[in-house]
Amino acid sequence: MNTRRPSSIEAQRQVRQATIDATRSPRERNRLGQFATPHPLAVEIARAAQQLVGRRHIRFADPSIGTGSFFSAALQVFGRRRIASACGIELDPVFATAAHDLWTASGLQIVNDDFTRIVANGSRPPAPDLILANPPYVRHHHLSRDDKRRLQQLVQERTGVRVSGLTGLYVHFLLLATDWMADDGVAAWLIPSEFMDVNYGAALKQFLTDRVTLVRAHRFDPDDVQFGDALVSSVVLLFRKAPPPSRHRVTFTRGGSFARPRISQRVSLKQLTATSKWTALPAQRVNGRRVHKPAAGPRLGDLFRIRRGIATGCNRFFILHRHDAVRRGLPPKYLRPILPSPRSLKPTVIEPDDDGYPQLEPQRCVIDCDLSEDLIAQRHPKLGAYLQSAVALDAQSSYLARHRQPWYRQEQREHAPFLCTYMGRGTDDRRPFRFIWNKSKAIATNLYLMLSPTGPLADMLRRHPSRAAKVHALLNDITADELRAAGRTYGGGLHKIEPRELSGVSAARLAREGPELRQLRMSGTDFGTHEHA
Repeated sequence: MNTRRPSSIEAQRQVRQATIDATRSPRERNRLGQFATPHPLAVEIARAAQQLVGRRHIRFADPSIGTGSFFSAALQVFGRRRIASACGIELDPVFATAAHDLWTASGLQIVNDDFTRIVANGSRPPAPDLILANPPYVRHHHLSRDDKRRLQQLVQERTGVRVSGLTGLYVHFLLLATDWMADDGVAAWLIPSEFMDVNYGAALKQFLTDRVTLVRAHRFDPDDVQFGDALVSSVVLLFRKAPPPSRHRVTFTRGGSFARPRISQRVSLKQLTATSKWTALPAQRVNGRRVHKPAAGPRLGDLFRIRRGIATGCNRFFILHRHDAVRRGLPPKYLRPILPSPRSLKPTVIEPDDDGYPQLEPQRCVIDCDLSEDLIAQRHPKLGAYLQSAVALDAQSSYLARHRQPWYRQEQREHAPFLCTYMGRGTDDRRPFRFIWNKSKAIATNLYLMLSPTGPLADMLRRHPSRAAKVHALLNDITADELRAAGRTYGGGLHKIEPRELSGVSAARLAREGPELRQLRMSGTDFGTHEHA
């Protein structure tokens, strides 16, 4: 029997956790998805689960126990006598050893193995009725192709859910652990909030609305990263393993702490299933009213063709200062003006010089040539010599260069008169993205979205070029809340927006700008969330 107080063991656990973390680089921890739950948060989550459990005894489990933060919280909240059994599974032997040393005397059984394999081979422990978990935050690109296939097949066999190949490991953990858990059991999961917005999160969202009774979803403010170097925005999901009642309502909370959120809203299942971006909940206020539905009426995608800028594969090689290209004798015919990164671009109106280059210092250009290397060597030996220098930077071997013919020919983009920055930070009334009026012939990198007017807007601007200033002003009238609701949010307050997400933003104010646009109706295109390759 363990005679040590749980609080003293928790203090030792925190020291042990810090010691192990110090031996691993942030990059390694990011690859392995190892980010321990802060003890105060673990206690708050355990207390919320206790309200659903009631006074009965529990069979506790954590499929990624780490050093045991959630078991420590369960001891504090439920007390040792109410924990009938406790099991922690951990793949990493260093963490498994630490958890064994700290908690075995308190009744925790440690299994040093891969949870996703033991649930498949029949060796899994008895089904728990309480799961508190912070699964590995492993992104899909850190999983091998074989592991992805194995996990997809296992999840479908066990749960009937088909998940995307872009799905992170945490989704597989949640689905498999819920299958393992006893019916009517209670679970609380601390996971990345990215699934709430992206297409590959659709399977999990459907699972949470159809197969279990989701009680609460609390999303932390994006600038309140729960794990100092995880760089992700997190959400706590609290649910019961039972089909939801027909009139069930889910409580969505955001900001503040889990125990004391800043805002709260109860959402019906019907409303929830009709909401593609769950990060829009609790509903934010836009122009004085709550919104959680897609924009009604015309959208930006009805007025613009919106695409990402070009990806060169090696900006250090393909993008040069214009004076450097001149000094090297590179032929102007195979150079295109290009804008600097948003961080270096201060003005929001870009004036052109006589050659169409932006009136910025330094001016930049990108190499874009369709001639064969033999012809370049004959006609433009200085360009040929520069291309030969790509070997030093390995520029010709990048993924993008290897899939281009020839490898130094860029994606073809016409310069767009309007641009939107692809990522940024912004809270309250400060907008996370900037709209830029580009009067020059410069194209942009993939740090921008390029907005090319189409249809009636293009016709209007051809007949009335002076109205471009008003279009730019109206783009800048789009509120911070509208932009944040359309995009996706990451840790540290970072926001990103993809072309289809921006396409779904309301263009009602723009559509009133000219008689040509006032009769515009939605095209019917589904501007849903997508993943940009």
